[in-house]
Amino acid sequence: MQPSRSLSRPVLAAAVVAALVATSGCSFFKRTHDLYAAAPQDRPLEVPPDLDRPDTSSAMVLPEAPTSVTRSGMASAPRPAAANGFTVPGSRDEVFARIEPLLAGIEGVTVASKAQLLGSYDIDAGDSKFLVRVTQVEGGSLVSAVDPRGVPATGDDATRVIEALKAGLAR
Repeated sequence: MQPSRSLSRPVLAAAVVAALVATSGCSFFKRTHDLYAAAPQDRPLEVPPDLDRPDTSSAMVLPEAPTSVTRSGMASAPRPAAANGFTVPGSRDEVFARIEPLLAGIEGVTVASKAQLLGSYDIDAGDSKFLVRVTQVEGGSLVSAVDPRGVPATGDDATRVIEALKAGLAR
């Protein structure tokens, strides 16, 4: 039994040496790539070809005719008179300032809020809620009543308020 014991020691020692050499980082067993040598945040980003642009398959179709969107105070083109409105001479800010005292004098009308930047008063009159909007147009300012949907307010209360404002601003 002695010979097998002496044979197993060199085999065991050779196996230990081979394991140490394989795991020690010897350049013979080590494979490096320069791409992975850099820090993760410095590595180049590879994007697949189909993901380099946004998906436009369900995008909104643009209208063929050019359109423009303008704020009420920035419109420079003449506008037709609103279905429930009138034009008065003067700048939008001047007309806006003259409207508030007139609204206070109309019976049953409450100014819920006002926005001078937008040129509008939020009005409660009877059972109606609408905006009195002042817009700069060529030759003056357009005063009109607009309902919450953005269309001209044509109810009795809106018509009554616009007629009172027209009479008051004509003076």
